[in-house]
Amino acid sequence: MLKSLRRVRYWLRLIAVTSVAENLDKRLSEGRVGAWVAGVLGLLSVALAGLGVFSVFAYTVEQRTSEIGIRLALGARPAQVVRTILTSNGAPLLGGLSVGIAAAAAAARLIRSFLHGLSPFDPIAYAGVAAVLAAIAIAATILPARRATRIDPIEALRCE
Repeated sequence: MLKSLRRVRYWLRLIAVTSVAENLDKRLSEGRVGAWVAGVLGLLSVALAGLGVFSVFAYTVEQRTSEIGIRLALGARPAQVVRTILTSNGAPLLGGLSVGIAAAAAAARLIRSFLHGLSPFDPIAYAGVAAVLAAIAIAATILPARRATRIDPIEALRCE
């Protein structure tokens, strides 16, 4: 009897009793960490893309300060000047968004095997990123353009 009791104690030390929830949590923790890291990297990439778009569009508006001064000196209203700059920056924005969406769709085919249970062609995700980048581009155009329209036309012409 003592031998059998020792054997039972030995086997009980080897067997770890855990609940199903604990076992499932241990098995899914690696996937959760990977999803969290991928989400953070995705947000970081959208932020960097937004910063790049903002920088390029703000620079193009700053380069047109003398043109804005001439337009204002000839009697254009500031709203008309801002609208003109928005329409001129609209073509690069649409071109960049279309190329970016096409590149994302091509890259999604390459990583399809890593997306368990997710669609690589989620239209809501594509539309969301495009809307965020478009809003950043519009803000990057409007803010410097409004600042440039507040400059005295003579000062804007002297800058050149």
